[in-house]
Amino acid sequence: MERHSWNVYQALGLERAGTGGELTAWSVQTPEATSPSRRRPAVLILPGGRYEHVSPRESEPVALRFLARGWVPFVLRYSTAPSRFPVALREAALAMRLIRQEVGPALEVDPAQVACLGFSAGGHLAGTLATLFDGPEVADVAPPEVVRPDALGLCYPVAVSHGRTHQASFDNLCGQDAGLRARLSLDRLARRDMPPTYLWCTRDDASVPCRNTLLLAQAMAEVGADFTCHVYRHGSHGLSTADVQAFPAGGIPAHSPALDSWPEDMMAFFAAGGLGVRDQ
Repeated sequence: MERHSWNVYQALGLERAGTGGELTAWSVQTPEATSPSRRRPAVLILPGGRYEHVSPRESEPVALRFLARGWVPFVLRYSTAPSRFPVALREAALAMRLIRQEVGPALEVDPAQVACLGFSAGGHLAGTLATLFDGPEVADVAPPEVVRPDALGLCYPVAVSHGRTHQASFDNLCGQDAGLRARLSLDRLARRDMPPTYLWCTRDDASVPCRNTLLLAQAMAEVGADFTCHVYRHGSHGLSTADVQAFPAGGIPAHSPALDSWPEDMMAFFAAGGLGVRDQ
């Protein structure tokens, strides 16, 4: 296994606009005898942290689960407060460009198979990447087909900006701009051509109520978007992979056992949509 790192601004020769933009990848090289022309799906992972920090618990532990299944995982440490919208969105778009067009091929990445996976506030960021890929905020970054993920995973996302939600995330992202806060509610951004999406949350999440996921799923259903939605009976917020890679031994929070396989279930959903390891 090899670990790689870049700054998206520096790698693309751009002036730095935020304090983040650090992209890390994990990869394995296929032996020549196995396949001389292997191509792998990639996933851009956007950890949570209320747009205030970037959670390590939702970074490498998640990356290693995907790596074990043949994926090439990338984790973006995006800019957080005091940076405001659209800095983090632009960094995610730059990361998609870097993965597809610059660094991915050397890591066996198939540029036509790049998913995005977000947790909590990072789920909101992933959702905006998947719905604003052709918006003015990223028009100068790359063409829409480069920015738009080929599949989307949203784990206990901060999806809506109204009612019972995680208001602190929107405070950090939007400041006191009420119009922007309303515009960036993912249920209002849902569109038919957003990527096929795997949604999950827990019924008793006390930090980001499950209504966030349910309202987004309802909005996606109304516009005819492709998605699946899983609500587990029990589990606290921020579970990540809910194993000893993400928590100390003996310190894994109580949760529904069915939740343990969410990474593999998500990858199976992505595979049903055409993403997977290929030998050309």
